[in-house]
Amino acid sequence: MSEMLQYSVKNRVAHIHLNRPDKRNALNRELVRALKEALRTSAADSSVHAVLLSGAGKDFCSGADLAELERIAGMGLDESRADALSLAELFTLVREHPRPVVAAVQGRALAGGCGLATSCDLVLARADARFGYPEVHLGFVPAMVMSILRRKVGESVAFELAVLGDRIPAARAAEIGLVNRVLPEDGFESAVGAFMVDLASRPPGAVALTKRLLYDLDGLGLAEGLVLGADVNAQARTSRECRTGVRRFLDGSGTGSGS
Repeated sequence: MSEMLQYSVKNRVAHIHLNRPDKRNALNRELVRALKEALRTSAADSSVHAVLLSGAGKDFCSGADLAELERIAGMGLDESRADALSLAELFTLVREHPRPVVAAVQGRALAGGCGLATSCDLVLARADARFGYPEVHLGFVPAMVMSILRRKVGESVAFELAVLGDRIPAARAAEIGLVNRVLPEDGFESAVGAFMVDLASRPPGAVALTKRLLYDLDGLGLAEGLVLGADVNAQARTSRECRTGVRRFLDGSGTGSGS
């Protein structure tokens, strides 16, 4: 794919590892292309049950690198829009991926890097992690992630993050819904690994249906949402996965129920 990104599959987890530690894993065109390729590859691999996105070195991702910022500054309107749509495609690939995509964030996740983490289904943060959208200080806007951000944290909090451009600690990010879990600095990687193994142990078909339903409900009214839920419920009921699970439960060797 690229020297800027490492890709591997282990224990049913696809590992997508940003590998530009000397640049704080800053995004450029090559890395964005590699990320898209890795997401498409993992989506097409039936052995993959979950995806882990992480970064090498001290930081998860610091946003666009300096060369990229200079390139962007010289673009015209049409070229800028085409470039922005390329990043939009990356976020779309995360959202439309059939498996849960998890960001493991250490150090800084800023600007586009914070957007990358925010686009993921789940975010695990090391206790020392910092998140932020500082684009406003450059006269810029975190426009590409805004559609996802306002859904995750609500309009008022999203507005605050975007117009103040502050860097917030992991604990605060968890309070507002930007982060799912804050993990201790000591043993962070092993804790992330254990979480991913547990996540990947879930029936992949049920997880895929859950993810698709959750995001497809956005913008639907109550009645429409209930109809869509009924459709997904029926799909789940008739799957081999569900029938096996129900039979195991009825035989006394499993737990849980569905609705």
